[in-house]
Amino acid sequence: MSEKIKVGVLGATGMVGQRYIKLLENHPWFEVSYVAASPRSAGKKYKDAVANRWLIGAEIPEGVADLTVQDANDEKAALGKCRFVFSALEMGKDEIKALEAAYAAEGIPVVSNASANRWTEDVPMLIPEINYSHLDVIADQKKHHGWDKGFIAVKPNCSLQTYMMPIFALQKAGYPIKRMIVTTLQATSGAGYPGVPSFDMIDNIVPYIGGEEEKTEKECLKILGTVKDGKIENAPGPLVSSTCTRVPVIDGHTATVSLEFDLPDDKKPSLAEIERVWTSFTSVPQELKLPSAPEHPIVVRHEENRPQPRRDRDTEKGMACVIGRLRECPVFDVKFVALSHNTKRGAALGGILNAELLKAKGFFEN
Repeated sequence: MSEKIKVGVLGATGMVGQRYIKLLENHPWFEVSYVAASPRSAGKKYKDAVANRWLIGAEIPEGVADLTVQDANDEKAALGKCRFVFSALEMGKDEIKALEAAYAAEGIPVVSNASANRWTEDVPMLIPEINYSHLDVIADQKKHHGWDKGFIAVKPNCSLQTYMMPIFALQKAGYPIKRMIVTTLQATSGAGYPGVPSFDMIDNIVPYIGGEEEKTEKECLKILGTVKDGKIENAPGPLVSSTCTRVPVIDGHTATVSLEFDLPDDKKPSLAEIERVWTSFTSVPQELKLPSAPEHPIVVRHEENRPQPRRDRDTEKGMACVIGRLRECPVFDVKFVALSHNTKRGAALGGILNAELLKAKGFFEN
């Protein structure tokens, strides 16, 4: 590739914004040329705006350190400085929704980490290995709003990344799923910074995360849905019952899953067949050799005590779903434990993979 695409980061001083800045360092396709945050950071050099609160544990990339932070509320300031923006905005949902639309209206595509537009019916909520075909709705989105080059695409809740690929792989292989019980054990980094108070987390598990159970039970239906008449229609199933907990782990969301197939007993897959489906699964990101795509999207481990966050979250650069303890379930059909890296696949690196897919499909052409 001859020249890198210049990109911006909205909410660049926050935790997810910082991860975008670091993960985009030396990216083969993209180069950060524009950073924006709240008015209190605007006008400062990036390195000064994040002084004493750079959270990533490595040096600020040289190419970004001296960039002047702009006011994220001024969408026109980005014109001519970047081809598209990553949105890591931290504000009210209505404010984010309006601001992302304002950037799109100015002809600046928005690849968002925020939840504000996840349920907008003409906005694709992407896991590139699963619902790449939802990119088709962008043409309708642009037509609906009268946008020329701008559009909005979002990523789903981080906890879904833990188990959606294995579920999709089974359904794609001809093994539809009727219902599931999911319990998530979510890392503290998923709460952002400063996040959950230490007194609540040390020697403790918090059995409630506001809004997470609703997201876990419903977002999967949009991801598995289809584009029809200019909008995304939810899939009718599977039916999901979830319990979402916060555990004293820094990075890496774990989920325990029990599922029942929507098949007669003699048509249900064996454990060996399920593992074959998972380990052979690849999709469009692998075919296109996108820079951030894992070579093996699903990795199966056979040790009785894996996956574990500390040992397995960085598998395939933090972009794989790692599965273990696949076994028969005495209530449903099978059960397993799955793990994904919530601040890589589930956040900034997942957003970068979305942008890579959009670029490869021509959505950032002039």
